[in-house]
Amino acid sequence: MTDTVDRVTVAERAARAGGRVAHEHFRTGIAVETKGGTADVVTEADRAAQREVIDVVRETFPEDAIVGEENDELKTVPDAGAVWIVDPIDGTTNYVRNDPVWGTAVAAVVDGDPVAAAVAMPALEDVYVAGDAGAVRNDEPIAVSDVTDPEAALAAPAMWWPMDRREEYGNACAALLERFWDVRRIGSAQAMLAGIAHGSIDGAITNVVSHPWDSVAGVHLIRRAGGTVTDLEGDRWRHDSTGLVASNGDLHDELLDAAAEIA
Repeated sequence: MTDTVDRVTVAERAARAGGRVAHEHFRTGIAVETKGGTADVVTEADRAAQREVIDVVRETFPEDAIVGEENDELKTVPDAGAVWIVDPIDGTTNYVRNDPVWGTAVAAVVDGDPVAAAVAMPALEDVYVAGDAGAVRNDEPIAVSDVTDPEAALAAPAMWWPMDRREEYGNACAALLERFWDVRRIGSAQAMLAGIAHGSIDGAITNVVSHPWDSVAGVHLIRRAGGTVTDLEGDRWRHDSTGLVASNGDLHDELLDAAAEIA
């Protein structure tokens, strides 16, 4: 296998393994802790799932750097070298409230560019995988939507605005509602990005800097499914960009205009 194919295989295996660990604790009344705010929650399932993902990655790539949401892993993506980005439970608030929309996300990055991604959503029995050859859900090819009319499109205010930036959140929703048929807010960034990749959502916007564990895997899914992801200026998005605009491609200009009205 080539190096990239190997990383795709490991990303899928690691996401499935971490997702299984998280799913074992789902809807079991697991204790919930907070970190940095009353709504920013974490559980032992997050930490256990991340350990499982890392163990799987280390079996094949023991020297690669790891960026992870929990514990003492790196929190930023190095510009050089091979890096794995892990979110053990993306959508933890959904998870602790017994909502099945959450997932374990794993992405592989080489010199700053994503080369492989997997998002396992075990409570929904879905696994998304992206490599050089395209993107699949449960081994079936997926593609972004073919919606071209904004008035028939669904769009999402993406990621998370802190409590002191809620006016911007409101502005994002208003800008989307002025242009598109309806908005969607589903509580898991990776699930939202996967939704764009398989066509259930047509686009998303945010003006915040997203954590790499919330975004890189899903961005790679969208691009491999034929979509477009940029920063607020329309330049190619990368893990340290300010803002994120994702779309099926046909609606990208409208979404850039909406994003310009957030701040």
